[in-house]
Amino acid sequence: MDTIASPGNKEGETSGTDLAPPDLTRPPRPAKEYALRILAALVVVGLIAWSFFEDKIQSTLITVVVAVVASAGLWIAANLLFNQVRERWRFFNAVAWGVVGFTLGIVLHGNMVTLGSGRGFLVWIVGPLVGFAVVGGLGFVLSGIDDLSRRRVVSLAGATAIGVGIGLLIRSEYHPGLDPLAIVGYTAALAGIGAAINALRSRPPVTGALTGAAVGAVLGFWGGADLGDGSIVTSVIACAVPGVLVGLRLGMTSNPDHRARTALDTRSRAIIFVGPAIAFVLAMLVIPTIRTLYLSLFGPDSEEWLGIDNYTEIFTDRNSFDASNWTNMFTSAPFLLGVTLLAIAVGTGLVMRQRTGRAVELGNPTSFPLVVGVLLVSFGVFTAFRGTLINNLWWVVTVTFVSTAMGLAVAVLADNKGGERVAKSLIFMPMAISLVGASIIWRFMYAARDTSQEQTGVMNALWIGLGRLSTGSGIPTLVAAAALGLALIGLFALLATRLVKREYGRIVLPGILILLAGWLFIRFTGLIGAGVGGFTVDAEGKVSSETILFVQETPYNNFWLMVIFIWIQTGFAMVILSAAIKAVPTELIEAARIDGATDSQVFWRITLPQIATTIGVVVTTLIVGVMKVYDIVKVVTNGQFGTQVLANNMFQEAFTNSNKGRGAALAMLIFLSVLPVMVYNIRRMQREN
Repeated sequence: MDTIASPGNKEGETSGTDLAPPDLTRPPRPAKEYALRILAALVVVGLIAWSFFEDKIQSTLITVVVAVVASAGLWIAANLLFNQVRERWRFFNAVAWGVVGFTLGIVLHGNMVTLGSGRGFLVWIVGPLVGFAVVGGLGFVLSGIDDLSRRRVVSLAGATAIGVGIGLLIRSEYHPGLDPLAIVGYTAALAGIGAAINALRSRPPVTGALTGAAVGAVLGFWGGADLGDGSIVTSVIACAVPGVLVGLRLGMTSNPDHRARTALDTRSRAIIFVGPAIAFVLAMLVIPTIRTLYLSLFGPDSEEWLGIDNYTEIFTDRNSFDASNWTNMFTSAPFLLGVTLLAIAVGTGLVMRQRTGRAVELGNPTSFPLVVGVLLVSFGVFTAFRGTLINNLWWVVTVTFVSTAMGLAVAVLADNKGGERVAKSLIFMPMAISLVGASIIWRFMYAARDTSQEQTGVMNALWIGLGRLSTGSGIPTLVAAAALGLALIGLFALLATRLVKREYGRIVLPGILILLAGWLFIRFTGLIGAGVGGFTVDAEGKVSSETILFVQETPYNNFWLMVIFIWIQTGFAMVILSAAIKAVPTELIEAARIDGATDSQVFWRITLPQIATTIGVVVTTLIVGVMKVYDIVKVVTNGQFGTQVLANNMFQEAFTNSNKGRGAALAMLIFLSVLPVMVYNIRRMQREN
């Protein structure tokens, strides 16, 4: 249909009142998106319906809803409250003070410290409401008084009256027995701290001293007293004195003018946003850490002062650190094999130094024997030095290195390959299992039964099967021996090819594999020894099966426990490092390939330096997790057979042996071990920003 031209418009043009044509360039939403929305709605409806039949689901949903609504409500209420600062100061002051009184009522009435408190919501809420009304009323009155002399009188009288009222309401079983030394000590110490803080902030020291003295008086009257040994008089005194100090402090502050209220409104926004996080950190980390440090200086019952004795006992106890058999490391198989690899690394390094000018660098043939040699030498050291501290250090070195290396290897090998998503999903899947669940799974895999019965543990079933295969004489044994022989011939051919091409730097890995495959072939065929695997030969030459007690035989049972953690954390390392590899600029890789770089050179010279920061994040995260490892040891061995670690030892000392001081000292030791890693992470992030 032709467009009708309005007066003043050219023919074919539409007026401004005509409807705009629909946007045909926007693609319609795919059916997959609608299907996902419908599926999500069905899941929500299903959970709600399920909650009517399952009490646990119902309580969980209620908890989640209450937590979300309460958090959002508090945040919105705080913003609305501080919106009143500039124009409705008295209302703001009354509500803010009322919140303080409400919180005080929760602490006293909720813990059934005051008269009239008890079970039931209506009974419990009385105390907080009374606190809101009384303290909020005092704030409302003070916000209308600008004369400082009158303000001092009202604040002193009001705060003292509130303190006396609280003292009269304290139940008899909580009446404190006064300890003058504790009262004076706490009050003077915190008064000095408060004055010093205000002096550093260029504020009057007197106000800081009064604030600190009020807090110190509460600690001295109540924290340093034997509750129940006093009377109503001591209860009133213990509440009235802090009230007097608070009243004196409030009387020294005048009502702010409009400019000061504007500044308060501006600063409050930062507090509203950051305050919950700071409160959470204080409540969940800072305060418990300070209390744990305090408890670590006392004896088992937290009454006898021991100073640092708990810490010295940890390092002098042979269960924590035992170096009596340190010479055994020189005869251990890992140590000798590691020294051999280090010797190979030295020889390779000398050759590479002559060819490239560098003995060791990324991708250099020296790297593999050097790194693996150091790891094996450390194994030899850890098997000779025993104890809880050594076990934790062994966990940190092994789990961190192996998890990171395996995660990096999988991330590189699977990058942009067919089946990448499936492979990564399978490797990441153990992350969905709890440490307790994984420990139970692997405990069954490590299980060993009497050799007269069929083995249910996968590891021992494979081990005994290998022993039967190597000591047998049938076709399967011949096939396995032939496969080993062909593999050994292939490795020799590869080694010879590289020697002919004078690629001396690339003969290290085939040479090491030839040594391992050659030893396995010789043992399997019986050229030296009787075979390999789970078998034993008695004096009469009779061959019988023999299992391995993976979690009982020291010291390598520690390594088999580490395998569980490595199995879980490899997926974590793989996902993080895979994301970092995909973020490497393609321009750098393409430029390297144009210059003739091989895949190996691209990885070692381009990709690895680009993801070095991410590797650091993975390593530090794993170190923190390993230092706190508890579940695996608790479930599999409970610290027996020389597998004790700090976290499990802490639990046993604090809750099994009822030695709170020793348990707190072990907890502080874990904290101090993790602290440098956290400081490093924070500084690194600050440098990046």
